[in-house]
Amino acid sequence: MEREKSFRGISKRLAVHYLTNLGGELVDGDPEDDEPARVAADDWTATLTVGEASIGPSVTLTEITVSFEGSEETLDSLVERFSQKAMRAGG
Repeated sequence: MEREKSFRGISKRLAVHYLTNLGGELVDGDPEDDEPARVAADDWTATLTVGEASIGPSVTLTEITVSFEGSEETLDSLVERFSQKAMRAGG
């Protein structure tokens, strides 16, 4: 199963940090650049991509899109816990 969710105002570095705190390990990519990265655990994988979201005519925010893969049960918990962390940091 796969779920995709976007988070504004959070850096890729911080998103990778949160995912490693949730039991994953960075297996591909660099948290400091704008290229995709992949964090994996025994029962899930998350692929992060960096983009920008426009807020009004002149303001842009960093937007991280995370594609989560795993079982439905695993993703229910993982996406909820990650979302709580990301919403406290971002917008």
